[in-house]
Amino acid sequence: MRAIGIILAGGNNKRMKELSNKRAISAMPVAGTFRAIDFALSNMSNSHVQKVAVLTQYNSRSLNQHLSSSKWWDFGRKQGGLYVYTPTITAEHGDWFRGTADALYQNLVFLKSSHEPYVIIAAGDGIYKLDYNRVLEYHIEKKADITVVCTALNPADDVSRFGCIKMNEDNRIVEFEEKPVATDATTISCGVYVIRRRQLIELLEKSNDEDRYDFVKDILVRYKKLKHIYGYRMNGYWSNIASLPSYYRTNMDFLKREIRDHFFKEAPGVYTRLADNPPAKYNPGCSVHNAIVASGCIINGMVENSVLCRKVYVGNNCIIRNSVILNDVYIGDNSVIENCIVESRDTIRANTTYIGTPDDIRIVIEKNERYIM
Repeated sequence: MRAIGIILAGGNNKRMKELSNKRAISAMPVAGTFRAIDFALSNMSNSHVQKVAVLTQYNSRSLNQHLSSSKWWDFGRKQGGLYVYTPTITAEHGDWFRGTADALYQNLVFLKSSHEPYVIIAAGDGIYKLDYNRVLEYHIEKKADITVVCTALNPADDVSRFGCIKMNEDNRIVEFEEKPVATDATTISCGVYVIRRRQLIELLEKSNDEDRYDFVKDILVRYKKLKHIYGYRMNGYWSNIASLPSYYRTNMDFLKREIRDHFFKEAPGVYTRLADNPPAKYNPGCSVHNAIVASGCIINGMVENSVLCRKVYVGNNCIIRNSVILNDVYIGDNSVIENCIVESRDTIRANTTYIGTPDDIRIVIEKNERYIM
């Protein structure tokens, strides 16, 4: 591969509410077994990008632990490898990453010490499968300065979360609005970019000299008329989980056969860090319908249209509907949970009821939670 990879996994926002208080968004569990960052890492590995840096910052403990071994994504090699970078206090500066461009600038050593001519930059909170080789070939064919992977706007999504794009007939970007309140654009950025390494270094150094720290606002939007910036349309499934409704909806999407087959049956695969848990156990009298049940779970009650992450215990006579139960949750007997997301390490007492609505998903966090993963 003629490119190195950089995954931006340090951001945080209030759209995830309490779920992002103790973990990075890129570390959020998805589809029972995976973390959000697994999808970008798997795309890098499957595209034979051998050298990948992950830039972390907020609430990064569990994310760093997840990334503690590179072998799960086949980066444990002598040439290349997986690197995890956090903000570093130096004689020149003592700041955290002040934005995406600043995060890249503070790790210029990684860019300057590499020899590959191109860089693939990807967000760590996108759920998708993509061959980055095709994007790179398109980038070279168009003689682009920067290529932005984009997709059609989902009507269910809040447009103010995304960069909105307008392109001409040649797919050159002519308008780029970052998180507008309203727009007539129907195409959004997926947070994946291809750029020549030397040009990226030059743009980052110039932006830093001018106290500009955001990659989208201070590079893509600012240079859209000066640089040849093209859009690469991605037609497959794509979702960004960085809001509570989209996180819930993405997990519910994996209950659809076509989505599961796309990610888990069609090559190439999606990889994650494995846990030595026993298989899920379904005790007599339980009822499970249209659900994802990860390893280590024990089911005694009823589970319907739900995603259960690793090591979830469902007690007798429980009813779990339309919910996402995160890792290592104990649900006591006779409990009812509907239209909810239950935080990791919670213990739900017996005879407890939590009910949200499809338009107002409820986050369940008991005070007796143990620790967050």
